[in-house]
Amino acid sequence: MATAKRQGPPRIVVRLTEPLATWASGRRVLPLFAVMHHVGRRSGASYATPIAVVPSDPTVILIGLVWGTDTNWARNVIAAGGATLRWRGRDVTLTRPRIVDAATAAQVTRGLVRRGVERSGGLHYLLLDVVGSSRDEH
Repeated sequence: MATAKRQGPPRIVVRLTEPLATWASGRRVLPLFAVMHHVGRRSGASYATPIAVVPSDPTVILIGLVWGTDTNWARNVIAAGGATLRWRGRDVTLTRPRIVDAATAAQVTRGLVRRGVERSGGLHYLLLDVVGSSRDEH
């Protein structure tokens, strides 16, 4: 009987990096890191997941899905139609989550970040609209 392959990062990587990522996430001093607050799509439980935000247009939030599109937190955010992000010391309400490819993600970035995103190959991104921004009404 074959077992399903575990999705996401190796457990040892999580154990070693999670304390630092959790401490840094959402603080003003390290704007790259944030905490995604989301609800489990089956359990209804509340979760807080540290993530890295890709610098982009201020009307959207862009997150690289380095562990793949099937991570539970990303699937939860998509199923719920949004989430709350603790970023730069404040809470940001997000809506319209969608998975996009590198070419689409590059359109909301600039400069060196854009070049990095364009060269990220098969990496996918989670793109969300910031509630209250001009894109929120689309």
